[in-house]
Amino acid sequence: MKDVLLENIEEVFSPYRKALVALGEENDKVVVLGADLGNSCEIDLFKERFRERFFNVGSAEQNEIGCAVGLAFEGFIPFVHSFGVFITRRAYEQVCVQVAMHKANVKLVGVLPGLVSRLGPTHQAIEDLSLMKTLPNMVVIDPADATEIEQVVPKIAEYDGPVYSRMQRREVRRFFSPQKYSFEIGRAVFLKEGEDIALVSTGLMLEHALQAHAMLEQEGIRATLLHMPTIKPLDESALRFCAKECGAFVTVENHLTTGGLGSSVADFLTQNTPCPLEKVGLHDTFAVPGTPEYLFERYHLTAPHIIEKAKKALARKNHG
Repeated sequence: MKDVLLENIEEVFSPYRKALVALGEENDKVVVLGADLGNSCEIDLFKERFRERFFNVGSAEQNEIGCAVGLAFEGFIPFVHSFGVFITRRAYEQVCVQVAMHKANVKLVGVLPGLVSRLGPTHQAIEDLSLMKTLPNMVVIDPADATEIEQVVPKIAEYDGPVYSRMQRREVRRFFSPQKYSFEIGRAVFLKEGEDIALVSTGLMLEHALQAHAMLEQEGIRATLLHMPTIKPLDESALRFCAKECGAFVTVENHLTTGGLGSSVADFLTQNTPCPLEKVGLHDTFAVPGTPEYLFERYHLTAPHIIEKAKKALARKNHG
């Protein structure tokens, strides 16, 4: 296990905006599509730099997908943007029929993942991972920090096929060292080692998982912390190792507990190495409007709730 975490957490402003422009400078086949959310999706700087490769289709995500597929068939690499709820809920049929069925080389970028939005259930993408994961041929990614965002952008451009990636915006934490960390599609990363239980996190829940790991360690509970940025394809070898070494799991996601990371891990375990699993995430509910801090506490997505689930899984492991 390589130590890829920074000693001191940093904060980076708009890493996606900069990474997208850097990609545009390196690859003239990259085109960007927006749906009247230029600044909100951090694609405005790309528009300034590469006007001939920027297309604003208005508030019409279904049409945006169609335009992107046409561009992909002509050899371009379209990055398609909207809020996560709109690009997955509103345009689902177009994503399914035009992108996934044809393995179109389209990159879907859903901004405002999970409970990050303050605007309530119409703007909170809590089931986007599930919707995209069920589509054949679709790669699904949930980046954790600024470093991962900076590395995800060129990696998905290199990948030949459909990708859905969640995207954080504005102030984004940096946990991983840009010099030591290396993102690869389909590869999970072991951040901490322990034999009692495995914490498996994705996306911005990494921060809460790290806090929970430290608190468990203070109580004498040794946990493995596995960061899983790719929801599909799943890193099955990493899960198999955790099942053998730890024998109990907690999945941690900014998403419904059905259909996302937790369900993927549960599917793998039941078919391969059954062992106790507890899930941290939203449980069969839409969320109310509010700040992310309030929402994460209200819906039990914080470190104390991860610890509660870990102890429950451990009890099942020890007395099952």
